[in-house]
Amino acid sequence: MKLATLRDGTRDGRLVVVCRQLRSAVSAHPIASTLQDAIERWQHVQAPLQALYLALNEGSAKHAFDFADADIAAPLPRAYQWCDASAFLTHGERMQRAFDLPPIPGVDTTPLMYQGASDDFLGPRDDIVLPTQGHGIDFEGEFGVILDDVPMGCTQDHALNHIKLLVQLNDVSLRSLAPREMKTGFGFIQAKPATSFAPVAVTPDELGAAWRHGRVQLPLHVQLNGERVGQAHGGEMHFSFAQLIAHAALTRRLHAGTVIGSGTVSNADPAAGVSCLSERRALEMISHGKPLTEYLSFGDQVRMETRTANGQPLFGAIEQYVVQGSSLNA
Repeated sequence: MKLATLRDGTRDGRLVVVCRQLRSAVSAHPIASTLQDAIERWQHVQAPLQALYLALNEGSAKHAFDFADADIAAPLPRAYQWCDASAFLTHGERMQRAFDLPPIPGVDTTPLMYQGASDDFLGPRDDIVLPTQGHGIDFEGEFGVILDDVPMGCTQDHALNHIKLLVQLNDVSLRSLAPREMKTGFGFIQAKPATSFAPVAVTPDELGAAWRHGRVQLPLHVQLNGERVGQAHGGEMHFSFAQLIAHAALTRRLHAGTVIGSGTVSNADPAAGVSCLSERRALEMISHGKPLTEYLSFGDQVRMETRTANGQPLFGAIEQYVVQGSSLNA
């Protein structure tokens, strides 16, 4: 099943069911009004939403309409909680090597995770609006999961049962601001502006065999201004989503609508490219002694997409421009 949020002038939008090919959609009302509503009542709404999805794919759903990404918000335009991990160890290892940093104790046994801002998620075509290029604007291609209610102390064995939807996202980072915030030990505030999401959230069964061991076993294709940046494979994730959920829930409950990210998708094989410019710069520092790639400039376009093994659309694509501006008068 594939779900999206149509903009309707409210903060949470209107839930729609999207066909497998992402060509048409139909309102989920009266089954569920928003995605948050659906996640909170998943046991009651899953079956009727699935029936509507089947009817849409068969062409028998009433009041279906063309699906246009321009009208789509993030699947959850705002969420109660957003926790992002760093589950691909290759990414961290390259950064440590490039900057001659000491290894983090236990990094291969205990996931790194921070709690980010979740009150303002961006849609797949929303501009990345920032005040200055001097902050070191970067993208980070990731996968994520949306959970139902997770009890405190949830184990890895039970964690996957709480994943209701999978998402693809761009965790925008400001690299010039991050070092100071990391040194404080208090976590990110200024270095992590709004996160962007692909248009569609999908149930794990939509991936078939590509959802395995709590990982998205597919490549994430990333482009900058039409040029390939990378196609790192999600299967190389060191910590599975089950491990990330168990880590986040060790000492607290995770309420329905919590989003957990994988961190930057990264592969050991250099031929896979990268999913963020910071990692490309790290590789350049290792090879040439200095970074050669600049961070993002105003006017740049970032594109991210994951497709199935047979080339069919899955989450839809993120396509965003980086622009200068302020939301002061918004």
